[in-house]
Amino acid sequence: MKLYPRQRHRVLQVITKLIIPFVMLFALYVQFHGDFGPGGGFQAGVIFASAFILHGLIFGLQHTRSVLTPTMLRVSMAVGVLLYLLTGVVSMLRGAEFLNYDVLLHDPIHGQHLGIFAVELGVGITVYAVIVSLFYGFASKR
Repeated sequence: MKLYPRQRHRVLQVITKLIIPFVMLFALYVQFHGDFGPGGGFQAGVIFASAFILHGLIFGLQHTRSVLTPTMLRVSMAVGVLLYLLTGVVSMLRGAEFLNYDVLLHDPIHGQHLGIFAVELGVGITVYAVIVSLFYGFASKR
């Protein structure tokens, strides 16, 4: 396996190992803060995926694929879409329209909060998995 200069650079590797947890923590902040302000699932998914892309650029694609396999990404894509879909189906089963969150809990306000959180979480999971999969596809030599 050929190593590129940035993959042998110890300073970049150490800084990357220090930065990645904070990037992931910021993605979680954006995810959970999306109900009350700017942010949400799409933005959090992109930020979370950027941590894995940075890892792939600095440590090499093969190492990143061993950490986050393509099978795990496919499962994550399916889980995210299913979470989004199931939120709408549960609201339909409870007698409301698709993605009408009012009926999800005892109180419409709490139901709205839970529904928006579930949908945004599904979007975030799907977006992160798709973006990392695209990175794998474009960065591989096959």
